[in-house]
Amino acid sequence: MNILSVDKISGDVVNLKVTNQRHISGSQKEAGGGVSGSSFGDLLKSFVEKTNDLELKSTELSNMLAVDPDSVDIHDVQIAAEEAEMAVLFTKGVVDRAIRAYKEIVNLR
Repeated sequence: MNILSVDKISGDVVNLKVTNQRHISGSQKEAGGGVSGSSFGDLLKSFVEKTNDLELKSTELSNMLAVDPDSVDIHDVQIAAEEAEMAVLFTKGVVDRAIRAYKEIVNLR
């Protein structure tokens, strides 16, 4: 097996256009979206609120489609519905795992 080292690699130099300096510079946010110092409850509450906002947006677009079909694009309605569904499934998964972890901690005593 022939493994190349980094100093033996050659090729063209490609200059990338950077629109956000944090993408390449290496300064990264902490895991969890960079909200360090927040408790799990605060994070869960914010995610539930965002999920609720996505659900409300999806419902509003669906109602607009039913009332005035020309005012909204069907693709926007479908995208909003899928975003809301994915957010609900993700939030449900997080809540289920948190409850399972709590039950395991209670059973340790």
